[in-house]
Amino acid sequence: MRQYEVMFILHPELDEEKTAAAVEKYTGLIQAGGGSVGNVEKWGKRRLAYEIKGQREGNYVLIQFSGEPAVSSEVDRVMKISDEVLRHLIVRKGD
Repeated sequence: MRQYEVMFILHPELDEEKTAAAVEKYTGLIQAGGGSVGNVEKWGKRRLAYEIKGQREGNYVLIQFSGEPAVSSEVDRVMKISDEVLRHLIVRKGD
């Protein structure tokens, strides 16, 4: 299994419950695909370097996980079509 990190920025108007539900959705997606979730860090609301989809702020979340390439592809696909995610990036960590 490969090691990955996914950093994503959630819409700033989401309250704490909806932010937690979104994080739970993606960790559940990783686990359903046979991956394992390591560290989950909620960095909170921060100002963006530039405007994304009309927003100046966003809630940053970092998830470290391990899994097969299909797991990261599925997480990428779901994040692309989710309205609550402003931007995301999945990085494979070095071995």
